[in-house]
Amino acid sequence: MAEVINMPRLSDTMEEGTVATWLKKVGDKVEEGDILAEIETDKATMEFESFHEGTLLYIGVQEGETTKVDELLAIIGEEGEDVSDLVNGSPVETKKEASPETSEEKEEKAESNSKEETSNETAELPDGVTVVTMPRLSDTMEEGTVATWLKKVGDAVEEGDILAEIETDKATMEFESFQSGTLLFIGLEEGQSAKVDSLLAIIGPEGTDVSDVAKNFKVGGASQKVDEPKAEKAATPKAEAPKEAPKQEVAKPQVQETVATASSGERIFVSPLAKKMAEEKNINLSQVKGSGENGRIIRRDIENYTPAASAASVGKFVPAGQEDFDEVANSQMRKTIAKRLAESKFTAPHYYLNVEFDMDNAIAFREQYNSLPDIKISFNDIVVKACALALKQHPQVNSQWFADKMRMNNHVHVGVAVAVPDGLVVPVVKFANEMSLPQIGAAVKDFAVKARNKKLTPQEMEGSTFTVSNLGMFGIESFTSIINQPNSAILSVGAIVQKPVVKNGQVVPGNTMKLCLACDHRTVDGATGAQFLQTLKGYIENPVTMLV
Repeated sequence: MAEVINMPRLSDTMEEGTVATWLKKVGDKVEEGDILAEIETDKATMEFESFHEGTLLYIGVQEGETTKVDELLAIIGEEGEDVSDLVNGSPVETKKEASPETSEEKEEKAESNSKEETSNETAELPDGVTVVTMPRLSDTMEEGTVATWLKKVGDAVEEGDILAEIETDKATMEFESFQSGTLLFIGLEEGQSAKVDSLLAIIGPEGTDVSDVAKNFKVGGASQKVDEPKAEKAATPKAEAPKEAPKQEVAKPQVQETVATASSGERIFVSPLAKKMAEEKNINLSQVKGSGENGRIIRRDIENYTPAASAASVGKFVPAGQEDFDEVANSQMRKTIAKRLAESKFTAPHYYLNVEFDMDNAIAFREQYNSLPDIKISFNDIVVKACALALKQHPQVNSQWFADKMRMNNHVHVGVAVAVPDGLVVPVVKFANEMSLPQIGAAVKDFAVKARNKKLTPQEMEGSTFTVSNLGMFGIESFTSIINQPNSAILSVGAIVQKPVVKNGQVVPGNTMKLCLACDHRTVDGATGAQFLQTLKGYIENPVTMLV
């Protein structure tokens, strides 16, 4: 019996998910524990495994598409099992219908489908010939546009080859062939659009006459308009070659993007999908080596691209005096950041306490500590440890606000803000007060690597009672942060700056660091926040006391 797989809730705040990658395709065997897909949540991209065995019969959300939690994602069942009722009854489909079909409407639809089947059967397909129709690449797609043909009439096609890039209502996606043979006919030129299930191409044995198939192909009982010259070309591939080649030569430059590089000004050929992905990831196309035809950059080149450590970032070339902008769709992470930070800023009454600590002893302490074999700690590790110890003494700052209660936490879980290309994530160092400095350092480094590779799990980003945000490594001296609700406070940490300071009545060289504590006035009064900073000052200015 078929099993319906819905979009899972992979984090406590997840409301919708985006399919980053399908690791199985329709028709594949699925074993319990197999990874079905990679799902992008509001916090990370996570592997989603199957809890069922069978054959993947249906995919309801294509790569790059987004749907809400508990909406239809896929269907697994026995090979050849009819799942049309499950698909038609899914939330994805019912949303499109304003009202249930009447019996008369159902009869009309059945009659229409019957006519379509009959009309297409009248043009018998020659042996080995397959008609390829415009695929439905998203649940809301009604028509598609051919952005680029990656094969031309007369080319050999293998199963799995990318035939074309199709622009849907949501994205430009690669469309692969499920048949092998020769591309005999193209029903839509680049830039042309057609409804789902319209004739897209015909594949079969080389030299097969498919002109009748193309001319008589009908969609929904109505004939699809097919230009006569194209049918003739498909019918006689050898005669068409001189005509087809010029068309392809003219069409290709129109759809392949050309970018001027800073060094040589050479032209770069790139598929629209790869170009869009590069823009979203801020990848300079001049640094990407294309693996497609004639060095063309395609999707897998962007997915596999690793920037060279010494490569200088080259901005997009824009002629002087010309307005220019790029639009990038908001990722799930970016939308969630916007929503949660706006809620925090406009519901929690923030106030800010600013201090400046003497860092001379901390610098000397870190230098001595790192002289030990196989040990290396950062100033951020010292700050996290100091905060954890201070929070144990000031539980009010370690509290959380809820609509009907205030939670006074007796444990200390410190969230550490980590910047990633899509925004910001906050992995949590749990029981930080019980950890040594090297343990904290190892945990934070591990989280940073996972965050940048999108491998953090929801469990690693949940449960913080306090947050530390450090921009000191970027040379920022001071800044304010927005509280990570339901926490009551967040500490902003600036850079260590060398400057003249007054010690024992004399001006001497010194090192200082500015910090800003943002507090929620509903849970933390000003005096309470100030007392916490006094305790924190003692630990940071004299780190040896943290070892007692």
